Amino acid sequence: MNKWLFILVLLIGLNLMGCSNEGLSGGKPPKVFIEIDNERFETTLGTYCWSESRKGTCVDTAGPVELLKDKTPVKVKPGETISFIIDYEPKPNESHVVQISNNNENEVMIKNNSFTAPMQSGVYYYSYGIWWIDEQEANVSHGDAFYAFVLEVN
Repeated sequence: MNKWLFILVLLIGLNLMGCSNEGLSGGKPPKVFIEIDNERFETTLGTYCWSESRKGTCVDTAGPVELLKDKTPVKVKPGETISFIIDYEPKPNESHVVQISNNNENEVMIKNNSFTAPMQSGVYYYSYGIWWIDEQEANVSHGDAFYAFVLEVN
């Protein structure tokens, strides 16, 4: 009896280890919110590639300006802190933010999952890109996603 119990435990353990690196859960990337002054706002999911249970899905969409053409901008004060909220584990381990205004694109520095709104008044479009990079295998991504949102500084 002990022999069969040992084999059963061994098989369950091997199965769990084999599944741990198969991909991410859910059929597509998680929702991402921006938080401003303790209020959450949804972002719009854009282009992504998502690997779940050895099956990968990629979706290509328009850029942030086109994705958000019918959305009302979130109003913020100059210099206000904007934080990213992702209720998902594991957390992405790489991220970048690009700001688009008057056909100019600029990378925005992120610190502690937050950045600061521009000081000048205007409408600013953002692309927030996140990646789940494999920490053991070089150049392997389990998923990536780009989220868009628009802010109006006044």
